[in-house]
This record gives sequence, C-alpha cells and structure tokens, in this order.
Amino acid sequence: MYTRLRQFQATPARKLQIAPPMRRLDKSALALLIARAGNSDSLREGLGAACMVSLSIAVVVAALAFVSGVIGLVLQRRLPEHHTSDRSRDMIGAMAGLLGLLLALVLGTLVGSSYGFYAMQKSEVETLAARALQLDMALANYGPEAQPGRDGLRMAVRQSYNAFWGSGADAQDVFSLRKTVAGLKGLEQFLQSLNPKTDAQKQALAAAGVHASWIEQTRLLMLLQLASPISWPLLIIVVSWSLLLFCGYGLLSRINATTVATLAFGAFSVASAIFLILELSQPYTGLFRIPATGLIQTMDALNP
Repeated sequence: MYTRLRQFQATPARKLQIAPPMRRLDKSALALLIARAGNSDSLREGLGAACMVSLSIAVVVAALAFVSGVIGLVLQRRLPEHHTSDRSRDMIGAMAGLLGLLLALVLGTLVGSSYGFYAMQKSEVETLAARALQLDMALANYGPEAQPGRDGLRMAVRQSYNAFWGSGADAQDVFSLRKTVAGLKGLEQFLQSLNPKTDAQKQALAAAGVHASWIEQTRLLMLLQLASPISWPLLIIVVSWSLLLFCGYGLLSRINATTVATLAFGAFSVASAIFLILELSQPYTGLFRIPATGLIQTMDALNP
C-alpha cells in the first residue's frame, strides 16, 4: 500500500483515484493489520479444506487408538496365561500409568500452547488495528499533505477485510515475507518523503514513525510465528504414546461391550485434543477463526 502512497503524493489531490490494477498491491501491503486467511470465494473452500485436514488427522488418530486398544484386548485372550498373570499385569499397569501420566502432561501442554498461540495472534491483530488508528490520527494531525496516506490506509484495511471475511480476491500474498517487507519499505519511504515545516508537523511525523515502527515489528513477528506453529515430531510422539497406552489398557481388560465402548470414548477424547491443537494453530483459516469485530470497528473509525 505504501508503495502506492508515493504515487499518491506525486498526484494532485483532485486526481487521486484508486486504479483497479493496484488493488492487489494495496491489499498485500497492510493485510496483516487484519488477519491471516485464504481467498473469499475460495475462502469458504479454504476454510472447509483446512478444517477437513484437521478433522481427517483426528479421525485417523481415533481409529488408530481404538484399533490399538482392540489389539490389546485380543492379545489378552491369545497370550499364554503366564503372560497375563498378576505379576505381569502389575508391570503392564505400571507402564500404562507412566504412559498415561506422560500423555496427560504433554497433551495438555500442547493444547495450552496452541491456545496461547491463538490468543497471541488475536492480541497482535488487535494491536495492529489500534496502531493503524493511531497512525491515521498522526497523519491527520500532520495536515493535508498526508491525506493520500490516510486514503490508502483506509482502502487497504477495507480491502483486507473483503479478502478475509468478505468477497475479496486472492490473499495469499499476505503470507509472503518478501512482499510484506517490500510494503514496509514503502511505508518508511512515504514517511521520509514528507517535509514537515512546523513544530506540530514534526511532532505528528515523529508519532507516525513510532506507530509505523510498531506495525512493522508486529507484522514481521506474526509472519515468523505463523511459519511453524506446530511441532510435528512432538505431535507424532504423543500419538505414539497414546497408541501404546491404549494397547496396554487392552491387555489389562477383557473383551466385552463395556470395554469396547470405553475404548471408543477414550479414542474420541485423544482425537478431539489433537483436533483442538491443529485448529487453534490455524487462527486465520481454522474452525476457530479470529473474529472480525475489531476490524469492523476499525473501519468505522477510519471512515471520514
């Protein structure tokens, strides 16, 4: 967006218009003021696809856990009696308890960490929206020379909203670190191109620089955090623990309707925890998407 602001600055105020070919550049420059999502006609498809991937992984985990428990039940019947004696059962029970403790600790930590990541991204989006409002106020205090910047900021926020929650076009450029850095350079160059003549303008420009710096830092931090929100090796290890645990529980039980139903409920519980981890790690494309309420209020405040 700020690349276009330099063009705005060189254009007479009466001729300022948003040319259709620049739409994509506007959207990519300040899009992370809002959130991370996919397309919007293809947004619904993107959300559905992201949710289906997480759901598919959770279903696979539930099936594997249930099958592991059934294998344990079958082994309990087929193993020689001395393998299922009291001493053997004590050892199996102790190992199952150890695995259960490890699984509860690590799985709970992963769920909490994923929610913390989701909450952090939501807070950073709200911070960016607040900084955008402060940047707009600083540019307003600067004077009419900064009006092109305010117009570009307002349109970028609206186009970003359309991309993520409305009917906008492709927003994949939002997640490109290279394009984001290019937009941040445009912001710096636009502010540097302003030539304050009074103390009030100098003060307003200094305030705008501070808010722009916070926007740059937060946007880059968000992008880097989104690069790898999940530790897949750790998740695989946790799933492996759950399979061993269910097999151990099966070895300690006998096949009947109650034990099979209990295995099913346990498998569903582990799978739902995995589903939560995956979905909370996708705060802009998952089922638990960051709400757009704060952005709508920001757009209302930016409107003249």
